[in-house]
Amino acid sequence: MSHEKTQEILQQITVLLNSLNESETQPKATKQEKVEMLTVRECSEVIKGLNEYTVRQLIARKEIPSVRTGQGKNGKILVPKAALVAYFNGGGKV
Repeated sequence: MSHEKTQEILQQITVLLNSLNESETQPKATKQEKVEMLTVRECSEVIKGLNEYTVRQLIARKEIPSVRTGQGKNGKILVPKAALVAYFNGGGKV
């Protein structure tokens, strides 16, 4: 192997090591925050003056996001607390 080829390879390795070192010093992605979910009843307790029927209507009109767990009478509708609060602070769809 020629001296020039060796120098070229060493330069490439140096560039790769520097880029690796730079990526390690950059802040890593933070863990996702936990999402607090509320039942329909809990939603009406968090927002004073809001009743369960209104929460169900907002969900039906897709004005606030929700997730249904289970089926039938045993199923629960869960709403992200942040989305509920944002809806009432901003006054619009989330």
